[in-house]
Amino acid sequence: MTIADASTRDPYPTRGTESVLIERADPTVWPGVDSGPASREELATHEDKGFHLMEGLLTPAEVQTYWGELERLTRDPDVRADERTVVEKSSDEVRSIFDVHKISEPIGELIRDPRVLDRARQILGSDVYVHQSRINYMPGFKGNGFYWHSDFETWHAEDGMPAPRAVSISIALTDNYSFNGGLMVVPGSHRTFISCIGETPQDNYKSSLQEQEVGVPGHDDITKFAYASGIEQFTGPAGSALWFDSNCLHGSGNNITPFPRSNIFVVFNSVHNTLVEPYAAEKPRPEFIASRDFTPVRR
Repeated sequence: MTIADASTRDPYPTRGTESVLIERADPTVWPGVDSGPASREELATHEDKGFHLMEGLLTPAEVQTYWGELERLTRDPDVRADERTVVEKSSDEVRSIFDVHKISEPIGELIRDPRVLDRARQILGSDVYVHQSRINYMPGFKGNGFYWHSDFETWHAEDGMPAPRAVSISIALTDNYSFNGGLMVVPGSHRTFISCIGETPQDNYKSSLQEQEVGVPGHDDITKFAYASGIEQFTGPAGSALWFDSNCLHGSGNNITPFPRSNIFVVFNSVHNTLVEPYAAEKPRPEFIASRDFTPVRR
């Protein structure tokens, strides 16, 4: 493991021959937007931990609406056959549906809701566009988790995102318990970029969306951060939401309980952080995974 600074042309080099820890030079909560739904305390927590929780973002009636939309999309044979739908490696059940804000009118309206859009603008300090959206399904008994990773590492290496000026929101459509594969986050890990070993295979996204093997930290790095800062888990009733920085170290375990866990996941990127050529891949990933339509989201 090597400790590096951010003085090179690419401040966040990755996919090399050794693990490198790079102290983040960029803010987490950016200046530029002075008002919005997030309180000072919430923004301070986000700056400190790299994430914050919103309880009751959606009302019970809204949860039912979006759950119905989730069910409709799952049953739609055209959606099932679309390349934007990813299935589980072992069971062939739907794992994720990408570009969902374009496929689903209700979810398209949700990303423009001031409760969501204005908070993203507050955190990133600018107008924002949708870098990625998806619905994640984790059925009971056989839902597979996501291994430890930082989203920004992949978005930088494979999509060409210059800086960690992006924020994700995970909106729970089912109750999140400590035992049904809830998202785990290492607080404070957003302050350090963990580079990953290994070259990016061609069309890596085709396998990584089912099970990520390239672009994941080594056991030593995960251990270092987990022992230093602990691990917190996103739990709460349906309608809760977790906002987390693009550079947070996070993951989730398998769900072997009878209780499903599904969520709407949206990534907002600053219009001042638009994508360039990938930093560690031969070509960009498809548009439905990493949008190159940088049009700001408007209400």
